[in-house]
This record gives sequence, C-alpha cells and structure tokens, in this order.
Amino acid sequence: MEPLFLGIATLSVVVLGYLIAYRQYAQKHWLAALVLIMLSGLALRLFTASDFFLHPWDERYHALVAKNLIHHPWLPTLYENSVLPLDFKNWTATHIWVHKQPFPLWTMALSMRLFGFNEMALRLPSIVLSTLGIGITFAIARQFFNTRVAFIASFLYSIHGLIIELSAGRVATDHFDVFFLFFIQLGVWMAIRFFQTQKVIFNLLCGLSVGLAILTKWLPALIVIPLWLLLAYENKRLFSRQTFFQFLLLIGMVAVVSLPWQGYIFTTFPQEAQWESSFNFKHLTQTLENHSHPFYYHFDKLRMIYGELIYLPLLWFFYHTFKTFRNPKRWILTLWILIPFLFFTLAKTKMQAYTLFTAPAIFMVTALFWDYLYAYRNQFKYKGWVVVLLVLLLALPIRFSLERIKPFSLSSRNPLWSQELKALANQSFNKENTVIFNTEHPIETMFYTHCIAYEGIPDTKTLDEIYKKGYRIYLRQARELSSSEHRKPEEIWSQPYQVVYISYKPIANP
Repeated sequence: MEPLFLGIATLSVVVLGYLIAYRQYAQKHWLAALVLIMLSGLALRLFTASDFFLHPWDERYHALVAKNLIHHPWLPTLYENSVLPLDFKNWTATHIWVHKQPFPLWTMALSMRLFGFNEMALRLPSIVLSTLGIGITFAIARQFFNTRVAFIASFLYSIHGLIIELSAGRVATDHFDVFFLFFIQLGVWMAIRFFQTQKVIFNLLCGLSVGLAILTKWLPALIVIPLWLLLAYENKRLFSRQTFFQFLLLIGMVAVVSLPWQGYIFTTFPQEAQWESSFNFKHLTQTLENHSHPFYYHFDKLRMIYGELIYLPLLWFFYHTFKTFRNPKRWILTLWILIPFLFFTLAKTKMQAYTLFTAPAIFMVTALFWDYLYAYRNQFKYKGWVVVLLVLLLALPIRFSLERIKPFSLSSRNPLWSQELKALANQSFNKENTVIFNTEHPIETMFYTHCIAYEGIPDTKTLDEIYKKGYRIYLRQARELSSSEHRKPEEIWSQPYQVVYISYKPIANP
C-alpha cells in the first residue's frame, strides 16, 4: 500500500474513532469512550511503527542485542562473534553489551521469539505498553480529579507525538523510554490502589513496577517513592507502624527485582559493567556524545513536546499548588514533574526523552487547566479569548502529533537497502562464517542475517588472516549502481561468485 494512501486511511479511521469516543463520553459511557481512545491511539502507533527497516539511533543496536538474547538470555551481546578486535568502551561496536538495563531487551527478544523475526514483533511490546498507558492515565486522572479531566488527559496521551515516535523506534532512546514511562505510571497507579484498598498485593505490584523501571533506565525510577509517601500522608497513614512495615516491604520488593542483575553483571562481566557504570555517572558531570545543551533545555523543549501553550497550565497549576499547599494530589503531580526536570537540568548530558516519564502528570495538569477554563468560561471578561485558548490547548498537541507521525509523507517505508539485506537470509552463504566488509549498515546486516558485518575494510594482511581461519569474505561495492545495472535483491545474490555490478562480491572463498 502506498505510504500516502495508508496515512490518509489511518488518519480517517482515527479521527472517526475519536469523534465516536467523544459521543460516548457525552452519553456518560466512560468505558466505551476510553476503549475507543485506546484503539485510536493503537492505530496511530501501528501506523507509525510500520517502517520495515531498523532506525539508526538507537533501535538497531537494541534490536541486535535482543536478537542475540533469544539464544542466551543471560549473555547480552552486540557482536555475537567478531573477526576483528572490539573495544568494550565503545557501546556501538562491542561484544558484551551492558550499556542499558536488560528488561526491555528481554521483552523484545520474547516478542520476536513468539511472533517472528521482524520489525513489528520488535516494536510490539512498546506499542502495547504505550497503549495501556492511555488507560492508566485515565484511571489516575479520574481518581485524582474527575472524568472530564481523565478523558482529556488520556486523549493527550494517545496522540502524543514523541511517545508514538519512541514506540515506533524512530528517535533516540526509543523503546527504553516507553518502558520506563509505563512502569513509572503503573507504579503510581499501584500505589494509589494500595492506599485505596490496603491490600498488600498492590504494594507488592508497586514495588515490582519500580524494580522493572530500574531494570529499564536505572535510578530515576525512584521518583515513585516520594509519591508513595505523599499518598500515605494524604490517607493519614504516613506515621503509622503499618505504613512503616509496608514501606519496608515496598523497598524490599524493589531490591529483590532490580539488584540481582546488577550483582550478576559486575561478577560475570566486571570490566564492561564497571566501565558502563562510570559512563552512566558521567552523564551527570560531562557532556557525552555531543548532547550539549543550555541549562534550560528541558524547560525549552516543553513547547516542542507538549505544545507552545504548555507553560500556562503548568504555571497556573504550580501557583495553586503552592497557594493551597495542603492538597496532596496536587503535590504528587508537582513533584512528579519538578523533581525529574530539576535533576536532568543539573545533568550535563541532555536529551529530549529524559523527562518523558513526567508526561502523564503534564497531561493531567493540562486537562485540569482545560477543565477549569471550560467550567468558568462565562465568568471571564474576554470570553472569546478563553474559547481560543481552549481550542489551542488541544490543537497544538494535535499539530505536533501530525508533524511527528507524518501521515502524509511520501517516503518509502521499505527502502531498497533493507530489502537487499533481508534477501540475504535466503542465500546459501548466509552463515556465521561469512564476513561482509564495507557495508553502510553493519548492525542491520547482522540483525537480518547470520553474517558478521563491518563498516570499513581492514588491510590485506588482516583479510588474509581472516581467510585462513575459514571465513568467507565479501566486500560491498563502494559505488552506486546505475539504473541499467540495477538488479532486484533476489537477483543480486543468485550468483554471488560472479564479479559483476552487484552490491556485494566475494574476494575469497575457502
């Protein structure tokens, strides 16, 4: 299906879904409205994720590690085998890969094991979790405020462009930030349910959620702890003996889930684990990988991620929070937003998705401000401006969503280089003893095939040594093929030993 037609068709279905959801909401059919919002959000995610190639940062690396984990879940590797020396300090070209925590990788590996070795199976966990997050946002907002706030907040979550892009693997940090976002908001919801019901199972599930968040993006997951304490204060249980016991139970659950992996990698892969640990700490004190930005970067990015008017609801909300002071629900959202923003403002290395786990709180604040303006719209002197503001608070996030999802793009979603690499899987020389040099896509090549791949070309002496070890060596042609020389991917590899104008050609054959 042509990209433009698919985009228009998807957008039409989604718009219809949201309109019906609003009608169900107006008729007070809350569950039906929420289900339709979630299904519409799911359609946006499936459309955006339908790129039949691996994205360069960082999805291709996560994909290859996840693929290797299918065969050995406790041995995270990037280069499964290598004929050239690797630097354990270079996370883009190393053997043991502990650059990230393992839980998203395990989940992606399981998904590919169950649903096939393809891009959609790789992205499926993120698609599912970010869709479930819509429902959790609705549940928290309804518990804290009212159904209208919950409806608007869940809508904003469902259309959020950056969340959808990350679920599709299109931008840096991709699936890890989606997992992290999900487990943070799940932890908050489990804490709310615990203090509602006093059932220990919800406290244990809160600890499990925080532990899995740590196994996704490490210690920022502890943001849930002060929120748990505020919920205890709201329920007038902060200083009780039972609350102290439950707090210890929560911390114990977090430790049981998250610490064994840390001990395992420091024992089994001490060199790599030590380096990555120091590397992670350097994010706070040094600018890494050219991610240098002004100290106000995350506050400036708010307008690009949530819409230019986002500062109005946030300032309004913080003002009323500090004014009333004794409203724990407002303080929960305030700390959920401010602590991460202040922390990552102090960190030297800055990236746009670092603060994404505050998104549910920001959606709720925006929805609460919208609800306030709508409820008191007739009491304002300039009613027309209030109506404009109500429209823009929703229209600007929708615009950014369309800009990120790109439903009207004409770009190919199945590029030739990806087709060419996938065609290798059916060739007789697609074996572990095949080495391909001079490819622009070495990580992708190893994901789609069993071959070993590198971007450059070693010297002749090294090639001879590799040949003597029993490897078959191929060099990718450096120049582009002309239209008269072009052949289909399946034809390119039908006669791999002929030196013709093909994308790859052998230089040695043991």
